[in-house]
Amino acid sequence: MESLYILVPLSVVLVFVIGAIFWWSLRSGQYDDMEGPAYRMLMDDRDQPEGTKPEQSDDSPSQIGKQ
Repeated sequence: MESLYILVPLSVVLVFVIGAIFWWSLRSGQYDDMEGPAYRMLMDDRDQPEGTKPEQSDDSPSQIGKQ
């Protein structure tokens, strides 16, 4: 029973330490998405979602031979 006088406050302090470390890791960007921008760079900008009208640009394949 006497060990609870040590273990309960120690566990409360440990919870606060873990919470502070977790808060620091969120603020310092430890959980930022590092792979998402690399995959978005590889995606073709000309791919349009279905149901939208694609925009014509001057360098599109349909405009190359008509200059």
